Amino acid sequence: MRLKSIKLAGFKSFVDATTAYFPTNMTAVVGPNGCGKSNIIDAVRWVMGEGSAKNLRGESMIDVIFNGSNTRKPVTQASIELIFDNSDGTLLGEYACYAEISIRRRVTRDGQNQYFLNGTKCRRRDITDIFLGTGLGPRSYSIIEQGMISRLIEARPEDLRNYIEEAAGISKYKERRRETENRIHRTQENLARLSDLREELGRQLERLHSQAKSAEKYQQYKIEERQLKAELTAIRWQTLHSQTENHQRIIQEQELALEALITEQQNADTHIEQHRDKHHDLSEHFNQVQGLFYAIGGEIARFEQSIQHNQQRLKQLQEDSTEAEHSYQEALTTITADEEQLAIIAEEVLLLEPEKELLGAKTEEATIQLHEVETAMATWQEQWHEFTQKSHETKRQAEVQQSRTQHFEQSLERITERMQRFVSESEQLNADPQAAEILLLNEQLAESELVIEQAEEEKGQLQQAIQHLRSQRTELDQRYQKQQNDSQRLAGRIASLEALQQAALNPDSNTAQWLNDHGLANNQHLADRLKVVEGWELAVETILGADLQAIICDSLDISNLQNFTQGELRLIQPTTMSTAISNTSSLLDKVLSKDIAPSWLAMVIPVENLDEALAKRTALGLGQSLITQDGYWVGSDFIRIKRGEQTTTGVLARAQELEKLVEQQAQLVEIIEQTQQDIELLTEQLHSKEQSLANQHNKLQHLTQQMGELKAKLVAHRAQVEQVTQRRQYLDKEIHELTVQQQAQHEELKQARALLQEALDQMAEYAQQDITLQIERGQLQNQLEHWRREERVQKDQLHQLSIKLNGLVTQKQAIAQSLQRLKQQMDRLQERKELLQSQLAEGSAPIEELRFSLEQQLEKRLQVEEELKQARLALEDADSSLRETEQRRTRAEQQSQALRSQLEQQRLDWQGLNVRKKSLQEQLQEDSYDLHTLLQNLTEEANESDWLKRLEQVTERIQRLGAINLAAIEEYQQQSERKNYLDAQNNDLVEALTTLENVIQKIDKETRQRFKDTFDKINDGLQKLFPKVFGGGMASLELTGEDLLSTGVAIMARPPGKKNSTIHLLSGGEKALTALALVFAIFQLNPAPFCMLDEVDAPLDDTNVGRYANLVKEMSEKVQFIYITHNKIAMEQADQLMGVTMHEPGCSRLVAVNMEEAVALTEV
Repeated sequence: MRLKSIKLAGFKSFVDATTAYFPTNMTAVVGPNGCGKSNIIDAVRWVMGEGSAKNLRGESMIDVIFNGSNTRKPVTQASIELIFDNSDGTLLGEYACYAEISIRRRVTRDGQNQYFLNGTKCRRRDITDIFLGTGLGPRSYSIIEQGMISRLIEARPEDLRNYIEEAAGISKYKERRRETENRIHRTQENLARLSDLREELGRQLERLHSQAKSAEKYQQYKIEERQLKAELTAIRWQTLHSQTENHQRIIQEQELALEALITEQQNADTHIEQHRDKHHDLSEHFNQVQGLFYAIGGEIARFEQSIQHNQQRLKQLQEDSTEAEHSYQEALTTITADEEQLAIIAEEVLLLEPEKELLGAKTEEATIQLHEVETAMATWQEQWHEFTQKSHETKRQAEVQQSRTQHFEQSLERITERMQRFVSESEQLNADPQAAEILLLNEQLAESELVIEQAEEEKGQLQQAIQHLRSQRTELDQRYQKQQNDSQRLAGRIASLEALQQAALNPDSNTAQWLNDHGLANNQHLADRLKVVEGWELAVETILGADLQAIICDSLDISNLQNFTQGELRLIQPTTMSTAISNTSSLLDKVLSKDIAPSWLAMVIPVENLDEALAKRTALGLGQSLITQDGYWVGSDFIRIKRGEQTTTGVLARAQELEKLVEQQAQLVEIIEQTQQDIELLTEQLHSKEQSLANQHNKLQHLTQQMGELKAKLVAHRAQVEQVTQRRQYLDKEIHELTVQQQAQHEELKQARALLQEALDQMAEYAQQDITLQIERGQLQNQLEHWRREERVQKDQLHQLSIKLNGLVTQKQAIAQSLQRLKQQMDRLQERKELLQSQLAEGSAPIEELRFSLEQQLEKRLQVEEELKQARLALEDADSSLRETEQRRTRAEQQSQALRSQLEQQRLDWQGLNVRKKSLQEQLQEDSYDLHTLLQNLTEEANESDWLKRLEQVTERIQRLGAINLAAIEEYQQQSERKNYLDAQNNDLVEALTTLENVIQKIDKETRQRFKDTFDKINDGLQKLFPKVFGGGMASLELTGEDLLSTGVAIMARPPGKKNSTIHLLSGGEKALTALALVFAIFQLNPAPFCMLDEVDAPLDDTNVGRYANLVKEMSEKVQFIYITHNKIAMEQADQLMGVTMHEPGCSRLVAVNMEEAVALTEV
């Protein structure tokens, strides 16, 4: 059996799926430090079932999953698969028929581990069982890691024995012995419980026998009591029946009296209706007279109001005439003032326009300064983000250690509480050595407490994990929000720049149509492809100007140019002309994309500033000119300066900024998508953990309830305490184990507090750094606020000035319109004055006619008022008669109501008696008695008091019997059957215990023999290999005890020329060689399918490395060796070299070279 290959995916630094093949028996793994060589050995150990993260150089099992690098994202799972060649049938049993065995282990970030055997999901134990006795395993002698050589040679005798046992192949015997001991222990516990149950059943059977006799008497008395109760019920029914007939007679008499009162009440109702009709007629007459009175009053008020209105109208006409004259004069004055104001506004507009241009230049300068400060602020934000991540991580570590500290403190409290309870219980058991039912309940309670403690620990771990996930989720949410804000800011900036660029480069409609007709509409503009050295954009734009809008064409041989009749068309063709026109540098040197640069740029010479340009102006040749970096264009006979807010300004700089911003936005989008994926993954994990926490909480509540029930049973059975000797011994053992556990918890608590203090110290350092960054942010914010305020002030001044200009223009237009309206208003006022004069002459005639009509209506109101008084008196008399009749009806109604209440009470009493009769009858029916039969069997002298006395006598006889177990008869029979069944079980368990003890003796005998034989053979091999490795000297193994089942093993070694008394006096290299001799001696006896060595030759010199390599080469004929080395001598002996590289930081890759093939290629 040999290892064919290892498949790694997501394991530590092997992020990509990687397969390592081992075609030969000697493979050397080489590579620089930190490249991931030892991760291959960790992978083999992990897939074989290693459960300790510490032995895999990690803190938790998820540390084996690739956690990301500068360029890679973390992965969600790690997977390792080992492929074994089993063609020689090394593995026995059900896997002997397989020529190839596949073992795979997979772990996810939520901590779930899965094992697969030949592609089928299995348990971890299934994996370890396969390798029992083969020498393979996560901690066997077949895998020698860094530092294990020194630990092996300095191991305690008990630990060194384990390697001998593995070589002897008795690990499977030890496993069988452990299982057999567990079975014996469980069988003994079952026997003890069964013995207690049998004794308790014996005592219960004795009690049940006497209880069954009492139960028979009790049943007889209860039958008699039941008959008497039924007869007493029949007697009571008979009494109620007589009372019911009496109430029936009284009800009939009261019903007759009630009918008479109702007749009297109906007569009164008839008289009331007559009086009401009369009252209604009188009320109608009164309302008619009253309505006429009110109508006359309304007419009088209307005439008075009309008179007053006409008087007011005459007064208003006089006032309107005066106001019209006044308005006419005011309009004339306003026209003169508006004409003067119009001239003043025109002069003010001419003065404000130059001031607006100056403010525009200042605003642009403030915007540039603000952009520089914002860039510095963005750099600070990145530093702050990095600092925040580190600070949050330290804070999270502090929270984790704080949580661990609290967990250990709570655990110590629970341990102390359990110890106190166990000590208290032990004292009680010592005071009363008799224990019976309490024994079983105490064991159940202890198991329940252990389960609850485990559940609470799991709950604490889940809470800690949820807290960690929520902290990560909060951090991701904050990061995501910041990224979204940055993305929106970039998008806004890009949109504004694109709009400006489009406005600067788009041609007019006629030119665009011509370009579209000739297939040039999609060609790029010169500004799109022209790249300029940073800082010289303004200079190039000043020279090219509108030529930046030129369309790039492959050729200028375009037909139909004469058809272009309106607009402006600029075309440019890429050129390959040389720029070396003269020895003087030109503006072409500042252009990066020279293939499309216009040729006339070669005649423009760049200079640093305006002074230099003016100085060199006289030396210019024909067609040459000078340009400064800030855009001053100077020729021999001209100077051009372009400033202002033209849309073409900054086209090149804007294009370069757009390119950078688009690239930043694309990167930011990728970062946001990754952050969203991380948030979704964390959310799923958080939901899963929260659901697990809820389930664990419910489980804990259920377990707590069960423990409460057990405690209640324990209190109820305190009086039956028996046989507590075994319980007392168990408590002593538990107290001892809890003491050990308490000490371990104290150590863990001490370590957690130390880590917590370390995290707090680091947090203090970060707090100081936070202050420094906050000060820096304050300075940047002050600068940012200053330039924002400066920009805002300039923009506000420019805006105010623009508003003022617009206001003046608007005011000028408004005054002109007002002049026109005032002239029209004067014409209307003249017409209104003439109309008011004619209305005043006609308004005094109708007032006299209205006064005459008012006097007629006043006389008519006096007559109607007397008629209204007579109608009111008649209505009051009718009201008095109606009230007397209603009072008579009310008295009759009150009497009938009182009688009705009495009648209702009688009916209720009659109904109650009937209900009681029915209830008694139903009670008899429920008890399976017939009422009429009982009444017939009763004598005429039967009464309730006599039957009550007889019932009391029977009840007293039942009470004298005491507490009765009615189920005693049936229970006695059931318990007798159970006693027989338990006796048979006891016999079976005794027989099984004897069989298991014989198996233990057989296993011990086989183990002793195998251990002794293996020890002797390994000792002989060591004595032969040691001189071979050292070139002399001697070494041997010694047993430290007499019992071969438990004795330790010590190693003695003396290199040539030395007489050391202990192996600890040897040097590091001598210890390494001694350990290698021991390991190879074990391999000679029981060679494992393969052996992995991790830099075991590190402490050896070249001579000893050569001996080590030769020995490995010799043994490789029977054993497959995979060793990690940095030594060239060891590399030379390998049949295959496997290089581990880390070309990409944080990610390992494999490169394999077959030495024989490599040598053959060199010889060719």
